Amino acid sequence: MSDFYKKILENNKQWVEKKLAISPEYFNNLAEGQQPPLLWIGCSDSRVPANEIIGAEPGEVFVHRNIANMVIHSDMNMLSVLDYAVNALKVKHVIVCGHYGCGGVKAAMGNSSIGIIDNWIRHIKDVYRFHQKELDAITDENERFNKFVEVNVKEQVLDLAKTSIVQNAWKNGQELSIHGWVYGLNSGYVTDLGVNFSCDKDLDDVYQLKF
Repeated sequence: MSDFYKKILENNKQWVEKKLAISPEYFNNLAEGQQPPLLWIGCSDSRVPANEIIGAEPGEVFVHRNIANMVIHSDMNMLSVLDYAVNALKVKHVIVCGHYGCGGVKAAMGNSSIGIIDNWIRHIKDVYRFHQKELDAITDENERFNKFVEVNVKEQVLDLAKTSIVQNAWKNGQELSIHGWVYGLNSGYVTDLGVNFSCDKDLDDVYQLKF
């Protein structure tokens, strides 16, 4: 086995020992079930660990991650996670968290073919097309890149609000708020982008579902 592989196994043992030293029943308590108040939809980037960023313990955050933190209505993986989080776990908050320097967003700004991921990135390119006038007006490439990251998060929060899962929860009077954040790799801080929903009244009429 490689040294890295041996090291992560050893890290696990040390982590368990530290937790048990603090609370001998730590893992027994975790095994009894989960009631996280938060669903985190984030990027797969290894530099953006959901729990660590917000100082949460295991059991406090239900997590879904994919390239560029996308909410795609045909993605059964994302929809299954969302449905379970909202309808079974009864989370009270859903955060879509993007990050500056996102490789998926950067790839969507160019024309290079990467492979099968091109099909996924096409959804991000659609977001650019929706906001092309605003983005193309930014002459500094890095500034435009950062703005695109923010715009993408906002669009994903809107797409989240449009799902029947979220709207049905609101119709039933369930306490559920959705938010858009962006994380700074070079600072460690998150920024609330000010796109927050707790009902469907701010959605265009065409997206408001009748149950």
